[in-house]
Amino acid sequence: MRKTFMRAAALVAVTAAAVATAACANGTSETNGASDTAADSYKIGINQLVQHPALDAANAGFKRAFDDAGVDVDWTEQNANGEQGTALTIAQSFANSDLDLVYAIATPAAQATAQTITDIPVLFSAVTDPEAAELVKSNSAPGNNVTGTSDLAEIKDQLALLKQIVPDAKKVGIVYANGEVNSQVQVDAAKKAAADLDLEIVTQTVAVASDLQQATDALGDVDAIYVPTDNLVVSGIAAVVNVAEQKKIPVIGAEAGTVEGGAVATLGIDYDALGYQTGQMALKILKGQDPAKTPVEFANEYTYVVNEAAAARQGVTIPAEILDKAEKISE
Repeated sequence: MRKTFMRAAALVAVTAAAVATAACANGTSETNGASDTAADSYKIGINQLVQHPALDAANAGFKRAFDDAGVDVDWTEQNANGEQGTALTIAQSFANSDLDLVYAIATPAAQATAQTITDIPVLFSAVTDPEAAELVKSNSAPGNNVTGTSDLAEIKDQLALLKQIVPDAKKVGIVYANGEVNSQVQVDAAKKAAADLDLEIVTQTVAVASDLQQATDALGDVDAIYVPTDNLVVSGIAAVVNVAEQKKIPVIGAEAGTVEGGAVATLGIDYDALGYQTGQMALKILKGQDPAKTPVEFANEYTYVVNEAAAARQGVTIPAEILDKAEKISE
């Protein structure tokens, strides 16, 4: 029979009572919750939108939280290959499976899962604006079976980093997917932040990855390119970097995976840590915490990541004060 998160809470209560009774019979008391956790076993589905370094890291970090807690999990993993329709099909298959929880990675996958699965917890990660994506009623009080972590980046700080690397920059290009809510949120935030930094934002939108090179070229005479946490663009970052290197336009990313793919630098989120943070939330919910009352959490770890080889190809030098603090990508 299909288990719901309410039944999981009841099961925890019964298990805890049984442990307490046994402890009393032995004349001891058990106060360490880790021993209860170690006895648990769950079935969890993972609906990942697309394979690229940031989302892969969010996946790995989530699973590591369960490993560190000593919790046995039967994982069912599916990748939508960047297609929201496929993400919906995956969610529908999970809805007909005997799962205790579903983890959805990236906004379109989370939207597909949330609209399909309502009777077990859904945890999301790598979602920029859960409220705008209509995944939760509010970040502080989600109000349903869905909650998770946001990868909302400090875009003003990232554009300030861009100005450090390209001091004379006036015009910044952004290519983003017109079908991703999280991308539009970031573009709007970039335009607002740019005004305080004497920058102008120029945009091009794409619907499919095959349009990335043409759209990047169509940005025209820009001084730098900023790549937000857009799943379509990040998964096809090679096309953006190819144009940037030909034109000697430096690329600044919103996360480390983009720098691994050929961007110059980022002050970005650690997606492994974000996934781990989501896994810790999931463990609490599987123990009976109500997702409807579990606030959305935000990334709390940021780091400089630089790619000196990419900087050389794109015609810029990374300042020493950034290099001294940064993690370095080797090519």
